[in-house]
Amino acid sequence: MIRLLAALYLLLGAAPALADELRPVSIQFTQGEDGHWSLDWKQPLSGARGEVLGTPQIPANCEMGEVSRERARAAVTGHADVICNGHTANPQIGWPAFPGQGEAILRIGPRDRPVQVHRLTPDAPFATIEARPSSLQVWRSYFVIGLDHILTGWDHLLFVIALVLLVCRGWAVVKAATAFTVAHSLTLAAVTLGFAGLPQRPVEALIALSIVFLAVEVARGTRETLTRRLPWLVAFAFGLLHGFGFAGALREIGLPEGEVPAALVSFNLGVEAGQLLVIALVMLLLEAVRRLRPVLEPRVVHFASYAIGITGAYWLIDRVVG
Repeated sequence: MIRLLAALYLLLGAAPALADELRPVSIQFTQGEDGHWSLDWKQPLSGARGEVLGTPQIPANCEMGEVSRERARAAVTGHADVICNGHTANPQIGWPAFPGQGEAILRIGPRDRPVQVHRLTPDAPFATIEARPSSLQVWRSYFVIGLDHILTGWDHLLFVIALVLLVCRGWAVVKAATAFTVAHSLTLAAVTLGFAGLPQRPVEALIALSIVFLAVEVARGTRETLTRRLPWLVAFAFGLLHGFGFAGALREIGLPEGEVPAALVSFNLGVEAGQLLVIALVMLLLEAVRRLRPVLEPRVVHFASYAIGITGAYWLIDRVVG
């Protein structure tokens, strides 16, 4: 069992070192005057050799000007001026450079219509510019974006896993998870609606520090500490911090005008669905260990705490000095 967990940890260690900072491709297509549009995109880089730099594919009735690119931290940003003549039936725009990134978030801003957001994938790399996006499209898109964000945001995931390992059983897990949910939902809403804000880089470093802190508490075993006595309070405090991280991701994606409440709620519901899935899986694994080899449970938890703590410490150093 220990060898199996070690192999799984090494596999997870292949995940991007930047964790939550590695975003999907972000594409902005914004209309100006007299048929002029601005096309901007950001393509995260994985660091693999021979990685192809993509360019969005524009509607058939549009012509793209000169493309300019700039290298940013772990990403490339691109820009091009676009001129569109008239309207075509169901104009399509997309990101044909799959595979390379798992998804792309496309934000379209016509002058006389609401902003619309689409999620592009290798199976559906193009989206239709709609005359007016439906509320259902907004709910569906942002729910999936939130679900993907938590399931691919390794720093948030490791915090949730460490929280479950700390509490382990029963209603205490439910109370701690609920406190974490309420806290990051409050911060996410406050930042998104403009009532609060923090610089993203310090937030990412503090999120890594929260993982290290919780891993240390788990590694201490059954020793009585404030964290073990009041795990919901610690979960709430760190949940406020993680909410700033979620808000940073949502800020990069953007919110559709006129549908901000729907987008915000559906994004948060997607995050919660992914979080509950992870909690359920960890609880099932712990229960399986208890039933099959009860004597191994303390070792498994101890090993997992060290793995989580080492990963969090690496992210902390990378985000402070990187």
